[in-house]
Amino acid sequence: MKKKPEVVVYGASGYTGKLISERLIDLGIPFVAAGRDRKRLEHAVANLRNAKKAQVQVAAVEHDVLALARVFDGARVAVNVVGPFGQLGRAVADAAFAARCHYLDTTGETDWIRLLKDEYGPRFAEEGLLLCPALAYMWAAGQIAAELALEDRDIDSLDIVYAPGSAPTIASTLSFMRMVTRTQYRLVNRALDPWPHGAAVLNALPHSHEVVRSLPWGGGAEPLWYEHDKRVRNCRVTVAVQNSQMVDWLLNCGAEFDKVSTTKSESELEALTNSWGQAVASTPPREDVNANRSVISCRARGAEAGRDVVLYGAAPYEQTGVFIATGVQRLLESGVRARGFASPAAAFGHRPLIAALAAAGLHQPEPAPALSDGEGAPARRHASQRPAAAEARTGHSGGLR
Repeated sequence: MKKKPEVVVYGASGYTGKLISERLIDLGIPFVAAGRDRKRLEHAVANLRNAKKAQVQVAAVEHDVLALARVFDGARVAVNVVGPFGQLGRAVADAAFAARCHYLDTTGETDWIRLLKDEYGPRFAEEGLLLCPALAYMWAAGQIAAELALEDRDIDSLDIVYAPGSAPTIASTLSFMRMVTRTQYRLVNRALDPWPHGAAVLNALPHSHEVVRSLPWGGGAEPLWYEHDKRVRNCRVTVAVQNSQMVDWLLNCGAEFDKVSTTKSESELEALTNSWGQAVASTPPREDVNANRSVISCRARGAEAGRDVVLYGAAPYEQTGVFIATGVQRLLESGVRARGFASPAAAFGHRPLIAALAAAGLHQPEPAPALSDGEGAPARRHASQRPAAAEARTGHSGGLR
């Protein structure tokens, strides 16, 4: 392949990077597999399940803005899979902007998402470029559930629970250790409001009789997606953790972080959370769709309406691969739907993302749209049109970075 591909996947040799690579190959999209270690990249590409069909160029590159910009030069889309993003992301975002590439990533780190929104969003928008972080199971799957609920325009408040059924990768573990020790936000009366330190809640999951302890997990990106959305007044996100000892350990880490946060430098704090993550991290086996099952529950309401959306699905990391590959395909074929900082649903539409998961065997076919006003927009329902039950329940399947 002589022509340089229009897509670069930076971090292609990692666990999630390989899943993204396979999904791009499935779609027939050529790409550059980039990273810091050429031998590791070549080994990763050679061992992809569909390697024989791959149209891939391998590029070893230093983690440096100028070096990355040279690799991104001539491409249209840069996919960043290298975390923790709060520690390593700036060089990649700067390089993507320098090369005038659309930027997608798989972060779960909400402080990084806020930084991208505030510092990079306006610049990308001026150049007509998309800046879409967290195009991943966390935090796109919960937004899909939220958008399905918001198809009923009487809904304005969202309570979203993730119950991942997969063990986190090493990179995800380092990321979530950053997330649970930083300020975590929920949306309360249209304003971001910090969760209390050490917050944990009990959630009754829709697929089980079990009541599970749940953590804000960085607060989720959904409150950030909806911070200035006139449709949404309240939004909170929690993640159910079925290992109670892990919940205790994470809360203890958060308390220890609070104690030392005023006496240590930012680099020392980053090293501390990395050390905690490395102490418990390991590389999980590839997901099994019959064993690694996930649930997203969105309980939504308005002043006089309520709706439940439950997404039953499989293999969250595989879903991330599908989300990224779908985003890349739509950018290459249809161009940008949103410029500058945008959530996954704003950038690509929640129903196309559901359809892509369904096509990959990770989700049921998309549910029917809400009532329409005749012009394609979901209608507000009068009281006489609402179901007699307190909540209209939508059950369908769906869905970690």
